[in-house]
Amino acid sequence: MRPSEWIIAAYFTYAAVCGFVLPVRVGVPQTILILNSIIIGGLLLLASVARLRRRRLLEILRDWYALPLMLLAYREMGWLGPESHAPSLEYAWIVWDRRLLDDWGLRALIEATGPVLPSLLEISYSLVYTIAPCSMAWIYLQRRRQLMDPFLLIFLSGIYSAYVLFPFFPSEPPRAVFPDADLPAMLTPFRRFNLGMLGNYGIHISVFPSAHVSGAFAAAFGMREVIPRQVWVWRSLFVLATLIATATIYGRYHYAVDAVAGLALALAAWRMGRWVMAERSAAR
Repeated sequence: MRPSEWIIAAYFTYAAVCGFVLPVRVGVPQTILILNSIIIGGLLLLASVARLRRRRLLEILRDWYALPLMLLAYREMGWLGPESHAPSLEYAWIVWDRRLLDDWGLRALIEATGPVLPSLLEISYSLVYTIAPCSMAWIYLQRRRQLMDPFLLIFLSGIYSAYVLFPFFPSEPPRAVFPDADLPAMLTPFRRFNLGMLGNYGIHISVFPSAHVSGAFAAAFGMREVIPRQVWVWRSLFVLATLIATATIYGRYHYAVDAVAGLALALAAWRMGRWVMAERSAAR
């Protein structure tokens, strides 16, 4: 299998083990085990048929197989969450948020632009879901499909490493724990959209680290790695990732420590991805 596929297989194996180790609802471990066995079986099947002739369509399917799995991986972490927890972490984290937003003036700076910057931040936050498919499509348009696996290796490592930590940091977003405090002054249509998305599709196990931030920055690092000469592409992704990180804090979707941890995971994913690909090149 490709290195990026080993990341997927390792994550879903981990999730299956967690189902039997953590105190979860009856039936959840068996459900996760069956689902994840099918997923890993799909990886093995795609890897084996890739040797066939006229395999271009299968190779493309193999590239895109990872994307829908991210949603399932996210939902599975929700199945592993405790029914309740004491908000001790949240009360420790909020201290740093209030220092950043109030004492250092981040909220006042953002809202000094009226609805402009708050809207831009909310739009950026919603664009996180488009980063991976757009990055992959760009690699195809450049006719450099051989770079897809290095990109996916870095990107998926950033996303899944955040998911892996969720069970160990049970927490709720600041807008839920502190519903009447620290909220943005402006309720834009874009914020309503994001709140609706999170209300319908979010999970309630952890907000640490921020997978939005780790995924956005990991994609930027991944594109920097595979197409370093197209500076405007990966620099634009870094700008978008920075806006997303700011939006997570200002919009009270995450605590500041979540965003910092997400960036750290993306950096680690980038370094790990570079090392893996260098080792593979040396082995050849």
